[in-house]
Amino acid sequence: MTKPITITDVKVILTQPSGPRLAVVKLLTSEPGLYGLGCATFTQRIHGVREVIERHLTPFLIGREVSRIEELWQMMMVHGYWRNGPILNNAISGIDQALWDIKGKLANMPVFDLLGGKSREAAQVYVHADGASPDEVAANATQLVDQGYRHIRVQQGLYGGNSNSFNKPVGAPGGAYFDPKRYQNATLRMLEEVRNHLGDEIELLHDVHERLTPSEAIRFARDIEEFRLFFLEDLLAPEDLHWFERVRAHTTTPLAMGELFNHPLEWRTLIEGRLIDFIRMHVSQMGGITPARKAADLAHLYGIRTAWHGPSDTSPVGHAANLHIDLWTPAFGIQEWYRPSEIDYEMFPGLPRVIDGYLYPNDRPGLGIDIDEKLALEYPVADIVEEWTQARRPDGSAARP
Repeated sequence: MTKPITITDVKVILTQPSGPRLAVVKLLTSEPGLYGLGCATFTQRIHGVREVIERHLTPFLIGREVSRIEELWQMMMVHGYWRNGPILNNAISGIDQALWDIKGKLANMPVFDLLGGKSREAAQVYVHADGASPDEVAANATQLVDQGYRHIRVQQGLYGGNSNSFNKPVGAPGGAYFDPKRYQNATLRMLEEVRNHLGDEIELLHDVHERLTPSEAIRFARDIEEFRLFFLEDLLAPEDLHWFERVRAHTTTPLAMGELFNHPLEWRTLIEGRLIDFIRMHVSQMGGITPARKAADLAHLYGIRTAWHGPSDTSPVGHAANLHIDLWTPAFGIQEWYRPSEIDYEMFPGLPRVIDGYLYPNDRPGLGIDIDEKLALEYPVADIVEEWTQARRPDGSAARP
């Protein structure tokens, strides 16, 4: 009987090559030269994720068989008794994705083949266009269209408009201020300009980023209908999910939701009620490939499509994992893409590339991506206090970011 391959060590590689702080897990095995990589990036709490992996999950994992992915996922989730939450889920994701990477290498197959094989040759992506004015947003979006992209997320002044030009109380604290009414009016003007500039052939998307109250959100979703968005993202906060029934009753604008979700009950309710059109969870936030494929299967049963969260604070390993799920699932809708820097491509050999708006895999086994650890060490993470999450309304009241 062949001796099973087991986990011998778990390394957490922290690096910051081109903006956000990233966490990559490297799972070492008893088979010489065999290892797997996974994304565990929760950039705002990067050190917390590392502590969970190194001090809690690693002692539990040493000596476990690498083939038992489902069992290990279930046991990691309950091993600390209290479960879910972004720090734990991201830590588990790093392990889970690395185990899938290893399984693919052992089988000499890409992960998308392990999942069931391709449903498509490449994944269509959307990218971001921002600007301080409607003209600037339209100009930046045009540049992306000229590069072959056909799905563009458009924002003016980042989330909620992010303006400091309005009247604030004396002594108001610092923060990322925004005015919901100004934001809505400015966004409607911006969308009109961009739609007129690009025409109807280009798909437009917009991210509210949970900056509106439920009543404001319903009005905004109705007002935005005329611009025929591909989808409107994060219209409401996770705390306000029960309002989606009312939103559905008032607008035909396609809705996408999920990047802040941690628990299956959060996305299951929206899927089973057909209250959204796209699930866009952060794959590492939900715990890795193992729960993501289950969510994709559930979404497919209800005619809902995937649009996994894919910003720059997903590591390149995480983007590779997203792509493998995208290529396999029949529920695929669109994939967010962050346009990597050249240092990203140098540090992470095998990072997928886009051609004319489509993201293509390579033919390597596993996730098809590696990391240059020596180069990663040359880009250590900086300890910072996040500013954009310190959201405030005009009177200085703290708000959800």
